[in-house]
Amino acid sequence: MGLIGGSIGLALRRAGWIVTGVDRDERTASRAVELGVVDALGLDPDAEVTFIATPVGAVPAAARAALETATGAVTDVAGVKASVVRAVDHPRFVGGHPMAGSEVDGVEGADADLFRNAAWVLTPTPRTDPDAFASVHAAVAAMGAEVVAIDPGDHDAIVAVVSHVPHLTAAALMVVADGHARAHPGPLLRLAAGGFRDMTRIAAGTTAIWPDVCADNADAITTVLDELIAQLQRARDIVARDTRDDLVVMLERARAARQALPGRVARPAGEAIELRVPVPNREGVLADVTTLATRLGVNIEALETADATEHERGLIVMVVAADAGRRLRDALVERGYRPVIRAVE
Repeated sequence: MGLIGGSIGLALRRAGWIVTGVDRDERTASRAVELGVVDALGLDPDAEVTFIATPVGAVPAAARAALETATGAVTDVAGVKASVVRAVDHPRFVGGHPMAGSEVDGVEGADADLFRNAAWVLTPTPRTDPDAFASVHAAVAAMGAEVVAIDPGDHDAIVAVVSHVPHLTAAALMVVADGHARAHPGPLLRLAAGGFRDMTRIAAGTTAIWPDVCADNADAITTVLDELIAQLQRARDIVARDTRDDLVVMLERARAARQALPGRVARPAGEAIELRVPVPNREGVLADVTTLATRLGVNIEALETADATEHERGLIVMVVAADAGRRLRDALVERGYRPVIRAVE
């Protein structure tokens, strides 16, 4: 029940959920009760969702224990997904990763608003139980986050670019700055203004999770590091040769790409619709539908599933913004589904 687990507890309790939790550190557990992170200590066998908020290496054992203890869905918050999903091959396990954090470590930094408008990745597989996915989706949505459903391997490749390598880059830059600060302590620290502080802010975060993350996602991380090193070498050569046109081209490309980044995820305004998708009762259909929504940039506000086993059919019901829902409907039709749009009452 550190920063992430504590924030989950606070956010869900604020949304009306009853939350229990455990921590291997008794002092942290006691403090979590004092701060209102949980209603009580312990594992609830009737929990609808269990969140595993440990370093990557500890997730599989903890998740398997939770699956044996509770009958509901189990998810995690680790920054690597492919190895975790392989290790916990169970229909009620849904890999997860909230794209949020803070420089404040531990339960003292827990914040009920940490996930509001943040992306929260879920990684359904062909084995994922639709009811388990729906339960995790509901809990994540209750915390104010937007669910992004993608393949576990795709997740690891993407976060290497947008999370893992940026953290290592910030750390490396701080090591360089620290070396220079020893020679010029006063001036350097006084001149470390906004841009430098913004770029290196994430280096102040907890170090505990990173050895496991780097070990489990080494291939993707080293590939991106090689690309970054090549770009830095190119920048060095441009500066050394004083080829100003090349420098302007590089900087303008970077500027345009940065300006094209979307802002922090926000809930879409306007009309919402209910998209009802009859689906065959077969493995993989939930992952197919939800990951398609993510590829199209469609935020699923709410999701429910229903079985109709006598007809060998099931039903996925999603609440989405009207315009986005129509795009998703058209894409689903192209894939052979027969979705129906209804007004939200």
